[in-house]
Amino acid sequence: MAQDSDEGGIESAATADAPAPGQSIVVTGSRIQNPNLEQASPVAVVTAEELSLQQANTAEESLRQIPGLVPSVGSNVNNGNGGSTYVNLRGLGANRNLVLLNGTRLVPQGLNGLTNIDVIPVALLERMDVLTGGAGATYGADAISGVVNFVTKRDFEGVDISATNQITEEGDGYTFRGDMIVGGNFGDGRGNAVFAVGYTNREAIFQGDRSYGVNNISSITGAAGGSSTAIPSVITVPGTTSGTLQVSPDGTSLVPFYAPFNFNPQNIYQTPLEQYRLYGSSRYEINDAIEVFAEGMFVQSTTSTIIASSGTFRNVLDTPLSNPFLPGGIRNQICGFDTDADLAGTQPLFSQAECDAAALATDPNDPAYRTVGIDYGRRFIEFGPRLSEYRTRLFQIKAGARGALVSNLDWEIFGAYGESENVQRQSGNGTLSRLQQSVLATNPNTCLDDSNGCVPIDLFGPQGSITPAVQSFLDVGNSGTEGAALSQVQAFISGDVGFGISAEPIAIALGAEYRDYSAFSRSDLLSQTPGEVLGNGAASPDVEGAYDVKEVFGELVVPLVSGAAFADELTLELAGRISDYSTTGTEYTWKAGGSWSPVPSLQIRGGYQRVTRAPNISELFAVPVTGLDNFDTDPCAGAAPTTDANLRAICLAQGAPATSIGSIIVDPAGQVNVTTGGNPNLAAEKANTWTIGAVFQPVFAPGLSMTIDYYNIKLNDAITSPTIGDVFSACFDNNPSPTNPACTSIRRNPATGNLFGNVGTTPGLPLVLTNQGQIFTDGIDLVANYSTDLGFAGLDLGFFGNWTNRSRFKANQDDPASLNRDCVGYYSINCASIQPEFSFTQRTTLSFDEVDLSLRWRFIDAVEVEPLVADTFLEEFRTIPSEHYFDLTAVFNVTDSFALTAAVINLFDNEPKVVGSNIGSTSYNSGNVFPSTYDALGRRYSVTARMTF
Repeated sequence: MAQDSDEGGIESAATADAPAPGQSIVVTGSRIQNPNLEQASPVAVVTAEELSLQQANTAEESLRQIPGLVPSVGSNVNNGNGGSTYVNLRGLGANRNLVLLNGTRLVPQGLNGLTNIDVIPVALLERMDVLTGGAGATYGADAISGVVNFVTKRDFEGVDISATNQITEEGDGYTFRGDMIVGGNFGDGRGNAVFAVGYTNREAIFQGDRSYGVNNISSITGAAGGSSTAIPSVITVPGTTSGTLQVSPDGTSLVPFYAPFNFNPQNIYQTPLEQYRLYGSSRYEINDAIEVFAEGMFVQSTTSTIIASSGTFRNVLDTPLSNPFLPGGIRNQICGFDTDADLAGTQPLFSQAECDAAALATDPNDPAYRTVGIDYGRRFIEFGPRLSEYRTRLFQIKAGARGALVSNLDWEIFGAYGESENVQRQSGNGTLSRLQQSVLATNPNTCLDDSNGCVPIDLFGPQGSITPAVQSFLDVGNSGTEGAALSQVQAFISGDVGFGISAEPIAIALGAEYRDYSAFSRSDLLSQTPGEVLGNGAASPDVEGAYDVKEVFGELVVPLVSGAAFADELTLELAGRISDYSTTGTEYTWKAGGSWSPVPSLQIRGGYQRVTRAPNISELFAVPVTGLDNFDTDPCAGAAPTTDANLRAICLAQGAPATSIGSIIVDPAGQVNVTTGGNPNLAAEKANTWTIGAVFQPVFAPGLSMTIDYYNIKLNDAITSPTIGDVFSACFDNNPSPTNPACTSIRRNPATGNLFGNVGTTPGLPLVLTNQGQIFTDGIDLVANYSTDLGFAGLDLGFFGNWTNRSRFKANQDDPASLNRDCVGYYSINCASIQPEFSFTQRTTLSFDEVDLSLRWRFIDAVEVEPLVADTFLEEFRTIPSEHYFDLTAVFNVTDSFALTAAVINLFDNEPKVVGSNIGSTSYNSGNVFPSTYDALGRRYSVTARMTF
């Protein structure tokens, strides 16, 4: 049997099939259940049929392709992925939208309050509802930009078994997903139970396996480059006027830096995933007035990030001049008396006699014994890549009862409890303390301190000079655990009051809710020590916090006019919520909206909401840590501070040593240290959102429906940190002075003056959370669906388009001079994930007797580099042209109980535009492209076999 021709796309809730007579519906964004009401807020609905046509194996794969949504951390984010995937509505941040399962909050993943949407059982979904424009009055905080409600199948009977196999044309990235759903009625139809089990296995795709990802390309020069943590070792001696030198190919001397390390091949475009899923739900009518229900879910996932080999990332290590691996020629250069190519400039560190004597002094008690602090950049390619394995476990149970209070009012009460845990285990890193212990060796076979089985390391040799024994000593592994728990209780009544102003009664919902949220992050001692885990970026200090909130809420839907001339329907909607947070006190949210149908085929709808969001545990309590991000320029780099006295004074005030002036460099890998953390003095955010739109279902064109909606969201007192560009601008563009706090808050490497290096000694740029931010976005959504019978086949056309007018961020809302940055249509280190001005998806489906053919067209508008920084980059990398993707799917209904779905995704094998590696933020600009926005995997094939009985 062919699929119904009116199912298979993204549609507005207002255009979905009407409920059966007498059947109550629950529309996402409201607690009111009534068969005759539709809400004023726009809701995009992704049906189960559309998910099947897309061959989506996770919810994130589908959601990030919805126009108007901005890709968040997902399967294509490698460096910056903590083992979870998120959704980002309207580009306002994943922390400003709420994720629900059947209208109930899912337990978050950890400190930041975000829900890992990888846990959603895709095969069990009836639909995904995406409501944007604020929903705080209905669901409480976190719903500033809206909610995503995953609705599972209800009253399922029978058995549904499916298996999906997917692979790229290159033969990698193999993905398997298998699901089985079993359900049935019991108790003479008074009850129903559903149980589902699923398994997913997705393999990694390496950047080195795609032509555009083989080499790390500089966005500034266009040349193949890489990191200054390289092989052979890159060496400087802090406190001298030396530049950055590298061990020569023959290993006998130090020469100008010539061989950056290409880290791309070891990084990945797609993270691997293995997941086990269990889900069950049941309901039972005890009598005509009471029904009890329960729901439970358990998910265990293992995913990994794979990052290029670790090393000593410009750590300064005390090195004996009698180190057994130190070549004589390099020793002479370090001592500084070799004036042709020395590291010490005009003043030698040691005389030749002193240097020669130190070369033979292997005992620290020997008066001739000398050590030098050497800044090493040496990649441990012998270790293989750095592997972070994340094992996440989540369970949530929900139980309650509902029934009829009176004939026209229903009641419901439920409680839910969930826990999540994310255990991270790292390997391939090495530790700083053990590395220093190993470097202090003066004998090639034993260390001066032989504790822990110390093995001497050769940092001057070529690839292979670091032996497996050294790796066993250095790479001891480290781990950490993040977890959260959410308890919630809710009770409400909904229905109608039995009378109204018009022929339709007034509908109401009144209720109360309590939530208790706690979260923690715990790590081993290695992970907690800044800079101790080599190549690990930020430390992971222990954090723990909790808060609770008590709320009352109410909704009112008042049909004002019904069936009148020029007012076939006129309805007013009101809602409000009072929330008492244990952290920020009492907050108020409310909404007012309505709809007007001058004629039956046209409805005008709109609404205004006042929404608040209290800070989450991470924003309140996270301990400041230093990590890494991308950047492109440093005003203190190069010769500029040698000719500008004020600039020199600023660089010195930021912690650069005087000897580094003139030799400060920008990291060849395009990275910078940044320090982030929580702020216990944060207050709640406040947002004003409004929408206005229309629903058009003309009687003269059966099968046609259209919705158009304008949204406007302004967020004040936003909990934000400044962008990297904002930090530089506040110092170097606005009152550049060595006494300006905006300048002195930038802290440089005390050994080299660079803005990169050991995170334990180089805080870098301060990205401190405050309530000073302001965020604004507005735009238009357009949805159109048309279905008709062509005689030989059914035709189904669907279109969902978004035009984002503005998406602005201001770091300081109270400062008129603060830049009001707009990231729509732009990419840079100041704009995270790409948000095009215009995007759409269009699906055309032909349904024959036993076969459906469906073509999906995805369009992404052209984008360009943010104008403020465009001149920094090579011209060919300053634009990404518009992109068109086509996916072709065929559904073969072999029998009434067996169907085969085959799809070609990225039909024309479009490759992403190469823009280099340091033109955007680390998480989203990876492998020279933006793989979360543009398809970096290439053409791939997917086949699903499904059996139902």
